[in-house]
Amino acid sequence: MGKITGFLEFKRENESYIAPEKRIENYKEFTVPLPEDHLKDQGARCMDCGIPFCHSGCPLGNLIPDFNDKVYKGKWKEAAEILHKTNNFPEFTGRLCPAPCEEACVLGINEDPVTIENIEKNIVETAFNEGWIVAQPPKVRTEKTVAVIGSGPAGLAAAQQLNRAGHTVTVFERDEKVGGLLRYGIPDFKMEKTVIDRRVAVLEEEGIIFKTNAHVGKNIDANQLKDDFDAVVLCGGATVRRSIPIPGADLKGVTQAMDFLKLNNQYVDGLVDFKDVISAKGKDIIVIGGGDTGSDCIGTSNRHGATSVTNFEILSKPSEGRPANQPWPYWPMKLKTTSSHQEGVERFFSISTKAFIGDKKGNLKGLKTVEVEWIFTPGERPQLKEVPNTEKEWKCDIALLALGFTGAEKTLADQFGLKMDFRSNIEATIKDYKTNIPGVFAAGDMRRGQSLIVWAISEGRQAAHHIDTYLMGESCLPLKDDSDLPRV
Repeated sequence: MGKITGFLEFKRENESYIAPEKRIENYKEFTVPLPEDHLKDQGARCMDCGIPFCHSGCPLGNLIPDFNDKVYKGKWKEAAEILHKTNNFPEFTGRLCPAPCEEACVLGINEDPVTIENIEKNIVETAFNEGWIVAQPPKVRTEKTVAVIGSGPAGLAAAQQLNRAGHTVTVFERDEKVGGLLRYGIPDFKMEKTVIDRRVAVLEEEGIIFKTNAHVGKNIDANQLKDDFDAVVLCGGATVRRSIPIPGADLKGVTQAMDFLKLNNQYVDGLVDFKDVISAKGKDIIVIGGGDTGSDCIGTSNRHGATSVTNFEILSKPSEGRPANQPWPYWPMKLKTTSSHQEGVERFFSISTKAFIGDKKGNLKGLKTVEVEWIFTPGERPQLKEVPNTEKEWKCDIALLALGFTGAEKTLADQFGLKMDFRSNIEATIKDYKTNIPGVFAAGDMRRGQSLIVWAISEGRQAAHHIDTYLMGESCLPLKDDSDLPRV
């Protein structure tokens, strides 16, 4: 490393945010970048640790110490080249990844870990600003064609890798624009959609064909795709939303979080008017679910001008530090306070919703809850127990269900004749990503279930290697053995 004692000399420094009262006035990103000399100091904190456990924490296997060293030395172009060796889209992960690499950082054992994610974002932004990221179409084309279904991170990664191998790749996206949940799920204040557009422009210049409003299984026949293409890879995500089977769940105002977020994304993009969104303006909002989707609903509700925003989580409140049973370098279940939480919300843990309350017109006006506790018995699944005499009613105009997803939609599986596993995902092996139908592969959340963006990109890259091998007998595309990595 260029600065062997850097971790002793410099403290962790994060980029700052525009003040909450200012940033909720719009949907733009609100981070304030660190000056270049400060970023170099952050790169210098990366230790000469011998065994970089950050590699095992990162599902992509990013060469983290290598690009940190280049940043410290001011060699940004070389840093960008190293970063792109393993990560097709660091501008996405640098904004959206929860950074399991940082939790596995050796420095994090007794100090604050290196700001890996922020360094990553600044590397790729510098590369775009300097014009270093340009289209690199393959020098030779094969006669093979591949259909990629879904244009989220897994689909885009698979498409770019297969295109680099020389195959003619067509990406089918059912929405009106490319990006999957990156575009119609992630709020613009976390990632402005121009970030997607500039990368897609590069992919198109490289020769990838994108077809939007192309819903395979509805307006495009799956069997026709099998006839028209030499291989098909399903990257449609785990999009079946979890509901809550309690009285009043059909009331007007009980809303799936992804419906709320997608409409708002379309509004910001100018595709719909604000009158067509599910508006939180002047309303009492309760978000059920304490994950990232719930956090996104909180930030969006505050930008609408909600009267109040409340967040329920059925799990117990996590500790602020690393739990004793989740030691370094494993991913810890710690209390997470996001920028959206800081903008205004009242959070409640260990609380379960029992019923939604409606008025005579079928509109939601409140809900009932009860406090719960978790009973842990060695060798058995945790049991949920209601706490007596803790029932409570809450005023609520809109309840946003941010409860996660239960698996892939069955339409594609049925049309292709694919097997699904017990978790309602497309059954495809980790060994080669093949399904039970020859020539049909699956990757990303559609294969592994709801997961992280870094896992989606990793799966797309891995699947591309195996598809290339299937088509050509061998492949020069990079392959990473991730079979022993923790399933974050």
